[in-house]
Amino acid sequence: MLLYVLDLLGVAVFAASGALAGLLARLDLFGVLVLASITAVGGGTIRDVLLGHYPVFWIRDSGPLLTILAATAFTVVWVQYLPVPRDALVVADAFGLALFAISGAQVAERASCHPLVTILMGTLTGAGGGVVRDVLSAKVPLILRQDIYATAAIAGILLYLVLRALKVPTAGAFVAGVVTVAATRLASIAYDLQLPVVGVGFRGVTSNPIDEMKQRFVLGHEFVGAPDNARMAAPLRQRGSRQNVNRP
Repeated sequence: MLLYVLDLLGVAVFAASGALAGLLARLDLFGVLVLASITAVGGGTIRDVLLGHYPVFWIRDSGPLLTILAATAFTVVWVQYLPVPRDALVVADAFGLALFAISGAQVAERASCHPLVTILMGTLTGAGGGVVRDVLSAKVPLILRQDIYATAAIAGILLYLVLRALKVPTAGAFVAGVVTVAATRLASIAYDLQLPVVGVGFRGVTSNPIDEMKQRFVLGHEFVGAPDNARMAAPLRQRGSRQNVNRP
């Protein structure tokens, strides 16, 4: 029962983050509700489809849908009458990620999945809804940026699996995993911690070759950009001019 309540809490937190994103994007009430719903159940739906659990969790049980409606209504009313904390969206997203990552790992664990699959399912459950929310809000998903996002989920799931292997009670392992994910994510925000970027380069080349290609190659049929390309294009233009002059 406690785990079910915690799962609904994750739905509520993610629904609130989706509703906030919709309000910040100036969507109408229907758009806000759609964004809240997709954020809240998107990751779990992907997990259930991949694991072959039909019908998916929010169709089997109306609790998540009712929770989404309540959380969305609460968020809309709050925004209308009370100031919104500056970091409300990222904090709500961090706790939603934490709750869903560990609950998703539990679902995969009960399905007797390999530990690597369990980590993947937990990460998908935690991050999937946020990915869809960011895409629909015309943003680059957090999971694809330098932010410590999926890494936080993986760290918490690993701790959860280790504690379960050591025969720690499920509730204790769940709480420890959730705290680890949330603390890691919030610490990365507070201290601006980011993952390193792997650059693409070539030996002896100091500039970005992709940027050079954008500058040097064609728009239509004419070379534009670098002076070398202008010189290459000049004889072609002169040849075309002579042909037009000599044409009867």
